[in-house]
Amino acid sequence: MNDHEMNTFWKKIVDTINDGLMFIGPEGSILMVNKAFETLTGYTSEQAIGMPCHMLGCDACEQTLQTGKESVWCKLFEKGQADMKKCRCLIRCKDGSFLPVLKNASVLWDEKQAVLGVVETLTDISELTRLDEKVHILSRQSDREADFFGMVGKSPEMQTVFDMIRKAAESMAPVIILGESGTGKELVANAIHLCGSRKTGPFIQLNCAALNESVLESELFGHAKGAFTGAYSNRIGRFEAANHGDFFLDEIGDIPLSIQTKLLRVLESGQFERVGDISSIKVDVRIITATNKDLDALIARNEFRQDLLFRINVIPIHLPPLRDRKQDIPLLINSFIRSLNIKTGKTITGVSHDAMDAFMEYHWPGNIRELKNAMEYSFVTAESPVIQPYHLPKKISFPSPVKTVPKKEEPNEKRQLIQALKQTNGNQSKAAILLNINRVTVWNRMKKYGIDLKKVLSV
Repeated sequence: MNDHEMNTFWKKIVDTINDGLMFIGPEGSILMVNKAFETLTGYTSEQAIGMPCHMLGCDACEQTLQTGKESVWCKLFEKGQADMKKCRCLIRCKDGSFLPVLKNASVLWDEKQAVLGVVETLTDISELTRLDEKVHILSRQSDREADFFGMVGKSPEMQTVFDMIRKAAESMAPVIILGESGTGKELVANAIHLCGSRKTGPFIQLNCAALNESVLESELFGHAKGAFTGAYSNRIGRFEAANHGDFFLDEIGDIPLSIQTKLLRVLESGQFERVGDISSIKVDVRIITATNKDLDALIARNEFRQDLLFRINVIPIHLPPLRDRKQDIPLLINSFIRSLNIKTGKTITGVSHDAMDAFMEYHWPGNIRELKNAMEYSFVTAESPVIQPYHLPKKISFPSPVKTVPKKEEPNEKRQLIQALKQTNGNQSKAAILLNINRVTVWNRMKKYGIDLKKVLSV
């Protein structure tokens, strides 16, 4: 076999390797790539050969670019460095997307210890990254007592919620979850993901209230290296991480107007740019949002874009407060007892009748979150198998005279809506004009108060 035949033979062998492979000369230019490299990066061999290897923008590269030493351009070539390095990093593909890879780099030397170049292999670990996220989700669910994907409830109100979750999961349309703080909006979002056709894809979530404007923009869209002070490497945003999956934006009402504009563009076009970059990234993401705020009131104060509300408010799901589904309290208490027994090693068997009466009479402004906190407190104070009233937080065992929280403007809202529907003979668009609200709000309030149009018109 002559040299030409041998070179052809080795080229065929290299092209059968599943990992991307490239050979880099001492000056830093790419001299050879295999077929897997072309598939992973989107660059053809003709496009890659002769280009500097830093075109891939690996965020783990430690380039020095020292002047006066033409043969030294990367620390891997410096004397005293290990001949092989392995790292996990992101590389920039031809279409501008980032690909997580495991990179192995080995220096080649000749007989005189002169550098011939570096062989690098690139292993696609995007599936591993996705599975890591899935494991994280499942680990969060492992300690949850699940009647319906972590949610407990037999009341008609919760059965309606479960039915809406199933229907929303079958659709690709945006979902908005409305409810007071502590009602379990995150659980609903997770259930929609696990019920739907995207359950094999990622489920990414972000609390919009916890971040300032600049950090929120970077979290949503990612940033390029050097985009701002502290941006030491390329970073994938939550939208890109959620590609082919679901993205849950909690506290959507707290997003600044400038970010709302950019979010609206993503919802309309499916495209965005990372902070500090001009390349557009296209994603396929279903948006799930949640808020405990009155978005119509925010719109009236010019604090929320009405066109954004139209985009996210396609399938609304209203979560009832705990005071409106008190028949679920015993079920929730039993659920918390089982999970807390496992966590604490205790053997609490239940609550006394007096303690249960206190639970049932309390108005629960903090909803299920407050109930769970009360049970955790009781587990700390209880020394007997049965939780007694004196084991409960004082505000529950000795409640203030005001035991109910009036629904803010709800009765008046309902009466005004019914009156408007009667005046317009059931025309929701005309009713919206009479009430000076949009038609979507009319529909939402009808769902919220359980208004049956046929019954309203028959009275």
